[in-house]
Amino acid sequence: MFPLDQTPKISINYHTRKLIFISLNAHNLVIFAPLNFEKMTQSILVIGASGQIGTELTLKLRQLYGNEHVIASDIRNGNYDVMESGPFEILDVTKKEDISRVVDKYAVKQVYLMAAMLSAIAEKRPQNAWDLNMNSLLNVLDIAKEKQIQKIFWPSSIAVFGPSSPKQNAPQKTILEPSTVYGISKLAGESWCAYYQNKYGVDVRSIRYPGIISYKTNPGGGTTDYAVEIFYAALKRKSYTSFLNKDSYLPMMYMDDAIEATIQLMEHEKFEDFTAYNLSAISFSPKEIAKSIQKYIPEFTLKYKLDSRQKIADSWPQSIDDSSARNDWNWKHKFELDDLVKAMLKGLHFPIS
Repeated sequence: MFPLDQTPKISINYHTRKLIFISLNAHNLVIFAPLNFEKMTQSILVIGASGQIGTELTLKLRQLYGNEHVIASDIRNGNYDVMESGPFEILDVTKKEDISRVVDKYAVKQVYLMAAMLSAIAEKRPQNAWDLNMNSLLNVLDIAKEKQIQKIFWPSSIAVFGPSSPKQNAPQKTILEPSTVYGISKLAGESWCAYYQNKYGVDVRSIRYPGIISYKTNPGGGTTDYAVEIFYAALKRKSYTSFLNKDSYLPMMYMDDAIEATIQLMEHEKFEDFTAYNLSAISFSPKEIAKSIQKYIPEFTLKYKLDSRQKIADSWPQSIDDSSARNDWNWKHKFELDDLVKAMLKGLHFPIS
């Protein structure tokens, strides 16, 4: 045992990436032993950590790389587990100086930029959506260009497709003529990412997410949100009124698959060219997911009252081809429709044997 005033101490210098271990040897001499722990981990910043994907992504990254090395940030407070399990910073992503401050404070080397205004809300506030979605990306790309950070993840979306895109198995490269503010901002963002990688060597990765389904966080105003809302309604009221028609097929994915794909892509070696990868798992309609829910809640009923989101859904593909992701970095999904339904119901504490 060391005397109380001679307890060994460990400290971390985030800027030099050194672990400073202060100890005492047998002769009571103090030893300062700097150890480079660059290979152990790098500081990661998640911007938009209070959102649907950002919340679960942050917790998974902390599980993999250590709580202290994953900095969560958002313009507002968020999930309790995110706030309490590691560093959290209030950050306005439209202000470059805010991002730079946090990057410098924690010597951040990777950024996951998850902040965005989603499709349905963006249609009501188009200028705000454009300002948030574009300025946040350009700010982070500029900081990477200045060599403060080494790698970026930025999510694109199936919203980049439009009415002229193929409805079935929309390929990686095809006609992209989005008809929503959200889709326009995502298509422009893909072009900016490619530009910064080609001109400045910025390492930026991207996925065109389909609809993401999870029970852990509330949906954020997207067109595919019915596929989350339907579970809460099924358990509470045994009935749900869908804002999409019964045969509106859209590409969907369970959150665990989306998180796994995102981290796989970021851990892959650097790609020569920027690609916003199509990502797919399953496609289904309100009628099909209701039928799967009825296997466990037979009395559940589905009604329909269409709104403006129907037009958005009609402009998107019913399924997409993600063979480039499967070939380039070995992407494989795990959750089929019934797996997803069981996971959602169990997560919401509905007993399933």
